[in-house]
Amino acid sequence: QVQLVESGGGLVQAGGSLRLSCAGTGITLMRQYMAWYRQAPGKQREFVARVSPNSSTDYADSVKGRFTISTERAKNTMYLQMDNLKPEDTGVYYCKLVVGYTYWGQGTQVTVSS
Repeated sequence: QVQLVESGGGLVQAGGSLRLSCAGTGITLMRQYMAWYRQAPGKQREFVARVSPNSSTDYADSVKGRFTISTERAKNTMYLQMDNLKPEDTGVYYCKLVVGYTYWGQGTQVTVSS
């Protein structure tokens, strides 16, 4: 059974940093299409960052230069390093895995205070 579990969210002041983790069980996360999305209150879920099977990465314009997506084989985990956080980064962050079927984690809350 495939399961994705996010962690690492929390409350941080503007300008601070957080690192989100997405741990996978039941499937390897390496060389897969994986992504981070977020959903702010009252808004639709939006794309944040992705890593492709060939390890190329892409970011939403709003987070370029501040967020970094990565994976760690030994822990079968995907990360999102978030630096210079802004209040508009507040939301629930979800990891996504696409292997024919799409899997989502349960989400982790990130709150950035001004």
